[in-house]
Amino acid sequence: MRVLLQRVTGVSVTVESSVVAEIGAGLLAFVGVFPGDGPEQVDWLVDKTLGLRIFADGQKPMNRSVLDVGGSILVVSQFTLAGDTSRGRRPGFSAAAPPEQAERLYDAYADGLHKRCQNVQTGRFGAYMQIALVNDGPVTFLLERY
Repeated sequence: MRVLLQRVTGVSVTVESSVVAEIGAGLLAFVGVFPGDGPEQVDWLVDKTLGLRIFADGQKPMNRSVLDVGGSILVVSQFTLAGDTSRGRRPGFSAAAPPEQAERLYDAYADGLHKRCQNVQTGRFGAYMQIALVNDGPVTFLLERY
């Protein structure tokens, strides 16, 4: 399972001309799921997302977690994180989990975050979405757990 985290000052998700989710300062989490993924990967990624110290305090530019700063999290499904670009010019997606499994683990990840963080929102799984964001820093990390 992969989660691409971006520290943001704001982000919104639009589907069919309607904003379906929007947060201020916090994290944007793009989630990609692979066939072998399960609850162990979800739990590890929830803990890592919530505990990663990538926000500034008075001492260091990266010393506080999203929980420490009272930040929000927006979770967006992104099967292209499982894309294979090693051959040819068109990415392959045979390494991506089937939609039913991916949606179940995507929901489990969002639910796990929501149990410990007050403001967690999600995009719409499987929908064509437009993401508008301001990356803060820029700060971007790829979290992987297989």
